[in-house]
Amino acid sequence: MKKVFGEKPKFAWSNTGKLVLISNRGPFQYKQSANGLRRVHVVSGLVSALEPVLKVRKGLWVAWSGSESLVDGLRYADSQDLKGFLWREVPLTAADIEGYYNGFANQVLWPLCHYFIEKCHLRNEYWRTYLAVNRKFARVAQAEIEWPDMVWVHDYHLSLVPAFLRYYKSSLKISFFWHIPFPQRDVFRILPWAKELLKGILGSDLIGFHLPAYVENFLGCVSDVLGIEVDFRHGELEYEGRRIAVRAFPVGVDPAVFQELARKETVIREANQLKQELKSELLALSIDRLDYSKGILERLRALELFWERNTEYLNRLTFVQIAVPTRSGVPAYRRLRKEVEELVSQINRRFGRQGWLPVHCYYRSFTKEKLAAFYAAADAALVTPLRDGLNLVAKEYVASKTDFKGVLVLSRFAGAAEEMNEAVLVNPYNIDDMEEKIKFALTMSPAEQRRRLLLLREKVLQHDSLWWVSSFLNSFPRENLHQKASVLNPGYTGRYAGEHLAKGL
Repeated sequence: MKKVFGEKPKFAWSNTGKLVLISNRGPFQYKQSANGLRRVHVVSGLVSALEPVLKVRKGLWVAWSGSESLVDGLRYADSQDLKGFLWREVPLTAADIEGYYNGFANQVLWPLCHYFIEKCHLRNEYWRTYLAVNRKFARVAQAEIEWPDMVWVHDYHLSLVPAFLRYYKSSLKISFFWHIPFPQRDVFRILPWAKELLKGILGSDLIGFHLPAYVENFLGCVSDVLGIEVDFRHGELEYEGRRIAVRAFPVGVDPAVFQELARKETVIREANQLKQELKSELLALSIDRLDYSKGILERLRALELFWERNTEYLNRLTFVQIAVPTRSGVPAYRRLRKEVEELVSQINRRFGRQGWLPVHCYYRSFTKEKLAAFYAAADAALVTPLRDGLNLVAKEYVASKTDFKGVLVLSRFAGAAEEMNEAVLVNPYNIDDMEEKIKFALTMSPAEQRRRLLLLREKVLQHDSLWWVSSFLNSFPRENLHQKASVLNPGYTGRYAGEHLAKGL
């Protein structure tokens, strides 16, 4: 399997058209307030990674606003951090959101790809809505795209969009990035629409994943489910007259942002105040979306075991869990919050002392500056998902530790563990292992902390968000038969997977 973790390239790619990003959610959303329509900046891993792209190269971002659409049209993002690129909202109805987002994306694909098979709800109406919404995204986008624009479609929400775009405009240069784990073929075949999903993705010229293991899983599914011959060694295949490249590129963060924040006097002052307010000598920190894949319950049980076995850390170690609510329309997520709240209460009742609580849980998001204060204050970051495509919190924590004091405790089942093996690696399913590794992290010598963080920092700096974007977009196959035909004859469409999807299969 070809591994593409190489030297940091220049931030450029050979294309003269505009860059078009298509994703489920974009850099901001619109909300109705008492004073009218209000734009709210969205903080997410995807936005953090792609913001620098649109600062360097003007283009178009096509996305859903995150709620029932209130506006629809071309807009300039004129906030301080996002200037000069166009925004195109894809309007979704309440029925669209229920079937496409709450349904197929988050009750079929998300649990399937994270190996929570028991949480999958394989319902035909979810698939039909997912198909229709993917078609809607493609139709909105294609109206704004022309040769030689470069299209970059993101994530499992929109896996059919490449094939639809190929049907509408066959000459397009299309790439696709899948941001979550791609499952092994025996798991993927559980999906009744496995063939359609693969054909949708194969509308792309370039397909990306975070890890070589995900590339291998995808190619295995293409070979097994579609019966297409694939080149596992080079990560390539031929499909409908096109050479398709499948590559592994772990997404990065913008480390300069977190380094700069960590050195700000206001952030340093707030970090010190945090420990004083928590009345704690040591602080352990976790930042997650409130999702069952993140291992929040398992982490809390491991900490409960830690305080039980290490009573000398009562009144000394405080744990802060930032759990950002998500997907509240899905019953599994509402149940999870209740379970987390009950377990936090149980631990605090059991181990709390006068004026001190062992666990503080915040169900909200924070600004980057506030997060930087938490990172600076944390003696240990517990990043312990049960399964994760990558995990940017681990990289943000390392980038923030400019004093090289602190320890990253990282799940072996987070994609980031492949790069960040100098972290303290744990099995989040084994609370005994977790308890032991937490103590190991808290008793690690300053010299060892520094040694590990120096090595981790070098990787975070090398494979940052600009490296990810530039490396990926420079990996397009040099030549494809369909693009030759399309340039000579703009009316040429050929027979692509999108043609069958467009007919509603």
